[in-house]
Amino acid sequence: MAQMLDNLKEKLLDALFQIQSICCQSTARIKVNGRTFQIIKILGEGGFSFVYLAQDADSGRQFALKKIRCPTGREGVKEAMREVEAYRRFRHPNIIRILDSAVVQDRDGEGQIVYLFLPFYRRGNLQDVMNSNSVNGTHFPEREILRLFRGTCLAVRAMHTYRSSKASSSPNRPTRTIAPPSRGPLPHLHDDNDGGHDAHPHPDDEGEGEGFTYAGSNILLSTRTRKMETRPADVIFEHDELVPAEAPLVEGELIPFAHRDLKPANVMIDDNDEPILMDLGSAMRARVRIDTRQQALIQQDIAAEQSSMPYRAPELFDVKTGTILDEKVDIWSLGCTLFALAYGHSPFENTQDDGTGGIHRHGSPQRTVQTPYWITVFGGITKLIDMALTVDPKERPDIQRV
Repeated sequence: MAQMLDNLKEKLLDALFQIQSICCQSTARIKVNGRTFQIIKILGEGGFSFVYLAQDADSGRQFALKKIRCPTGREGVKEAMREVEAYRRFRHPNIIRILDSAVVQDRDGEGQIVYLFLPFYRRGNLQDVMNSNSVNGTHFPEREILRLFRGTCLAVRAMHTYRSSKASSSPNRPTRTIAPPSRGPLPHLHDDNDGGHDAHPHPDDEGEGEGFTYAGSNILLSTRTRKMETRPADVIFEHDELVPAEAPLVEGELIPFAHRDLKPANVMIDDNDEPILMDLGSAMRARVRIDTRQQALIQQDIAAEQSSMPYRAPELFDVKTGTILDEKVDIWSLGCTLFALAYGHSPFENTQDDGTGGIHRHGSPQRTVQTPYWITVFGGITKLIDMALTVDPKERPDIQRV
């Protein structure tokens, strides 16, 4: 009951902030390193997190501000910082990059707030396009489906084949709490009558957090790299500068990561019409050994909380002892995503056969896919779907085969 009341309180506080952002545009703003950012509107919400559209008052450039409330204090912040580290870990043109992050004290409660500054993609995500197709009675051309799917697979491959470098920090290493000298105060919410509150900065991770992108893969930002010619509007945060393309990855130990929540809504589209994988809050080390029933139940709970049901791999619904969960959970989700791009929805969102030879959904994880009626149009795509939606993960292809 107490937790329910806390959740309700947090939602009410954010609802008040949303009303303020709509009705009091002149006072809804954020300051970062002496620069002011206007809160324009809310973009989305989920659990304890809200995403707002923010605009730089000087340059007019817009980006997404993710606000994560951590009422549980240190543990909640630690969980949120896992997402921050995930954004900084994977350097790939098809994976979203973080611009900056900050941890501040929640002046309306006893917990803390984590702010994530991310690129804003005006064209939305693949789910938005699918919804538009449904309304307009259109669909993706086959070549476009394969192009978008390939870009998404390249992003997933970067996670599945991640290798640590000597300079990289350990995923289990505690986050540092001392800001580099070049950094000014990090974000805090305030209005015209508010003097602000203390901020606890979160610096860049050595070896992993030095490169950030804005608006897809067009601009790379860094705080500790050689200078290049820049324009004022190209620099979002003070001391950031443009840098050339990313350096090649230093070979090291293979540490596969799984996204664990692949779906069309988590694939943005940049201004170059390229797919950008986002929402790495569910990302984790892919290979998890299940030795006890307790471990199995923990993994089931994690999947239930973080992995969308219509795209969730069957082995996550009923985790077995004596098994190893791995990155192939993402392959199943990719198969569902590919089906959704071609057919307009996940193969497991409809519970009844509509008479077109579509999908049957069963109560158990042992779900099967019948050949869709449009196989004559999307023959090559259905072969990929059939491969990815192999129930036995041992028989399911890896990302290299896909």
